[in-house]
Amino acid sequence: MSAPLRLMAVHAHPDDESSKGAATMARYVAEGVDVLVCTLTGGERGSVLNPKMDRPEIVENIGEVRRKEMDRAREILGVQQRFLGFVDSGLPESEEEELPEGCFALQSLEAAAAPLVAAVREFRPHVILTYDDDGGYPHPDHIMTNRVSVEAFDAAGDPDRYPDAGDPWQPLKLYYQMGFTKERFEALHEAMNERGIGSPYADWISRWEDRPQKWPVTTKVPCGDYFAIRDEALMAHATQVDPDGFWFVCPRELQQEIWPTEDYHLARSLVDTTLPEDDLFAGIHAEETAGACK
Repeated sequence: MSAPLRLMAVHAHPDDESSKGAATMARYVAEGVDVLVCTLTGGERGSVLNPKMDRPEIVENIGEVRRKEMDRAREILGVQQRFLGFVDSGLPESEEEELPEGCFALQSLEAAAAPLVAAVREFRPHVILTYDDDGGYPHPDHIMTNRVSVEAFDAAGDPDRYPDAGDPWQPLKLYYQMGFTKERFEALHEAMNERGIGSPYADWISRWEDRPQKWPVTTKVPCGDYFAIRDEALMAHATQVDPDGFWFVCPRELQQEIWPTEDYHLARSLVDTTLPEDDLFAGIHAEETAGACK
């Protein structure tokens, strides 16, 4: 193809790009794809989840610390990355708790989507990754991330919408991240127990009965060879991830054997493709990459 393929991953906070689809991005970077991570907020209201980092100087400067962590993760993954300038909404402790004034989740859809529309028109991705309409889990910033991603996918190619956001560009495919499925964790849970490792996933699996999976997996991207890069990027977010904690209990070699893919739901497609897929760019041909999307 005359021009490289381009992939955009849209995330709510720094660290989300490393816990959701990181091995996929690393694989496509290795294959010559241009990858851009758009991070909608700075993660300023995120808690310090790693006890080793729970120190006053970290907590007092959490926004700056998380940006530095993002810089390191970006380097490890080999991607481009930009912050789109919104303020983290925080995770409410109850349904009654009000979100803080001015936060991302309280923005109007048009105001929240405008920077992403501009980023789409500048970067011109063929494929966009985001969360499903439940946000993957019900964090208000994740739910808003889905809304603005769908809005940007639908609007970026329309010259009459967001006229101040640059020249139109229509992405061709939109995917929802589906990495945290019951099937995946059941498979890892059974494999760990069979080998006498002991699984931490029983409680997590039981919760799926309360939140049935809405979107079927349509696309499984083989990327087990890049799980080490994924893990290194995730550990770069040291305030969010304890290297001795939950994320790394299952041995990487077992994950590569039992579930060597990262999984997605194809939510929008303007090209013909056959399901199931094993490639996010399935159905995208040279004429689409060269200029048919403009």
